[in-house]
Amino acid sequence: MDEALLRSLTPSVLGVLVRRGADFAAAEDAVQDALVEAVRVWPADPPRDPKGWLVTVAWRKFLDATRADTARRRREERVDAEPAPGPGAATDDALQLYFLCAHPSLTPSSAVALTLRAVGGLTTRQIAQAYLVPEATMAQRISRAKRTVTGERFDRTGDVATVLRVLYLVFNEGYSGDVDLAAEAIRLTRRLAAAIDHPEVAGLLALMLLHHARRAARTAPDGSLVPLAEQDRGRWDTGAIAEGVAILQAALARDRLGEFQAQAAIAALHADARTAEETDWVQIVEWFDELVLLTDSPVVRLNRAVAVGEADGPRAGLAALADVDASVPRHTAVAAYLHERDGDLTTAARLYAEAARKASHLAERDHLTRQAARLHHRRDR
Repeated sequence: MDEALLRSLTPSVLGVLVRRGADFAAAEDAVQDALVEAVRVWPADPPRDPKGWLVTVAWRKFLDATRADTARRRREERVDAEPAPGPGAATDDALQLYFLCAHPSLTPSSAVALTLRAVGGLTTRQIAQAYLVPEATMAQRISRAKRTVTGERFDRTGDVATVLRVLYLVFNEGYSGDVDLAAEAIRLTRRLAAAIDHPEVAGLLALMLLHHARRAARTAPDGSLVPLAEQDRGRWDTGAIAEGVAILQAALARDRLGEFQAQAAIAALHADARTAEETDWVQIVEWFDELVLLTDSPVVRLNRAVAVGEADGPRAGLAALADVDASVPRHTAVAAYLHERDGDLTTAARLYAEAARKASHLAERDHLTRQAARLHHRRDR
């Protein structure tokens, strides 16, 4: 049984049923029933047209469920005939699912879970393990999301920006349990890039590849964080970097700049430097200036202050930091770093310790605590 084939066909088959008028939740139930039937039948009698077989069986399952439910008799009367089997608009079907799963009425966490379930084909158990929550809790979250989007139709243009933000949320979850969400996000974004010709989709894919290329060097053997400047660049994935840069260059050539392209350009400049000292911080600041114009995000302004500190010196960085709201996450850690660069070890140590108390992730908290201890040791020698 080719599980990869079944997984790849699931979004397309689901999209066919939804486009034909099936409610999202009922359509997914029917597709899951068809997949179970495929597991039972295919080993002994493999179909010549796997997608057509799944569409036909899933549609019949849906019709059977509809006929058994008196509350859905009106929908049953509108069904003239089952869809013809065979290749269809697989790209369009999958694309519609992206937009449905990124529906504005869903919370970000629900949109992510539904995307992983409906488009990614992950099981509820896998998603629950990735988010470290009980399977029942994740099942309820996905069920609520299904109910929210049930009845939605694809009679309006989808919001690409929302879809991209959902995919970026998936990517930033990284790795936990037995599901590599960063790799899954890259896989889904590749599929989206194949389905829609949009420079920001390409920009997001490039950004993911460039960030993911540094993954092996981000942590030490003991699990502690390794800052970018201290990473072993020989462990970076040069193939992923080359692919990301090529995708980015093609997107930038279209002269329709968006925030993901600008972020990818910054990541590409880091990847291009053979050593931390060779980083082109001046150009990075210029790209952050573009990002500020595009987003006016306080997080972007915070990261820009770090870049300014590298390009023009720590005091210039602290001046830029003064314009950023102190409540922005990691503001205190950035202030600590810039004060250390400026030689004020007492203030830096205090701020590192304060930042550690505010950190939400254990690895980050441990890293900031070690930074504070290191400066206390230097100061007391």
